[in-house]
Amino acid sequence: MKEVCLGTIGSGPIVHHILDNVQKVEGVSLKAVYSRTIERARQLGDEYGCTNVYTSLEKMLGDESVNTVYVASPNILHYEQAKQALLAGKHVWCEKPFTTTLAQAEELISIAEEKGLYLIEAAPPMFVPNFKLLKMYLPKVGRVRLVLGSYSQYSSRYDNLKNGELPNIFNPEMGGGCLMDINFYNVLLCCALFGKPDEATYTANFFPGVGCDTSGVAVLKYPDFTAVCSGAKDTWGTNAFQIQGEEGFIRIDGGSNGLAEIALGTKEETKVYSHQPDPDRWYYEVEELTRLFLEDAKEEIDSRHEIIRNTVDTMCRLRASAGIRFPGDPE
Repeated sequence: MKEVCLGTIGSGPIVHHILDNVQKVEGVSLKAVYSRTIERARQLGDEYGCTNVYTSLEKMLGDESVNTVYVASPNILHYEQAKQALLAGKHVWCEKPFTTTLAQAEELISIAEEKGLYLIEAAPPMFVPNFKLLKMYLPKVGRVRLVLGSYSQYSSRYDNLKNGELPNIFNPEMGGGCLMDINFYNVLLCCALFGKPDEATYTANFFPGVGCDTSGVAVLKYPDFTAVCSGAKDTWGTNAFQIQGEEGFIRIDGGSNGLAEIALGTKEETKVYSHQPDPDRWYYEVEELTRLFLEDAKEEIDSRHEIIRNTVDTMCRLRASAGIRFPGDPE
């Protein structure tokens, strides 16, 4: 691939983070914008100098200037829109969470493989340089015995929820909730480092009358240790992710979503490491996604599908344990 030519689906804040960095990274450019309303499409296009704006997804997918589609719509729409893009012959960056069921994830991966297309989940922790540092230093903690992840970020849309509105991010019909948004990063990091847990349970705090979790605690049981992952969109708090082993610990201050720096502690000393001089985690995500596509790194891209499978499966088990159901869930 000579250039990643993006068409975007969605117009929320995350799209702006991605497109801000598309302007900084060589080898990737914005070619088309899709939104449900022409006003939003034009506003986003004008902001980033893109004149190809669409309110028809089919028409955007027929735009020959686009070879890659970035899916950043509400969670429940990821599967269908990513599928449409793949069937139209486009590569796909799919915003997290990838899909809401394992069957959907397997189908998308199968279509991509059959068509020889690249399909990847766009989640910053998997692409930032410090993720490689984390994996490199993990053996130094020895036998892992406990993992503690905490990520709280009070949502401005939680105030809308309290005022009687139902934003997509809190709407079960849209695949919303804290687990699928904030706590996802903790679960993703566990699955990426340790694989799929043997057991996965979630204790949720629900907003009355909505059926949506606004905070909660997930417990992942591995053969040799337990991971406890807490997340909240209805509280203020400090964020950290810590891996505790018999020989030492790794602590990630700021939480699992960006891996801003890696503190490695042993009996002798504690040192802090980082290969991320730019504080913008989305910069590294766009840079690495672009590299993978430009280098036609199919083997490396495909190797990430197992992390997708493990994460989606674990998220489904967590939701089921808490009684959280989305459209399309198996009976």
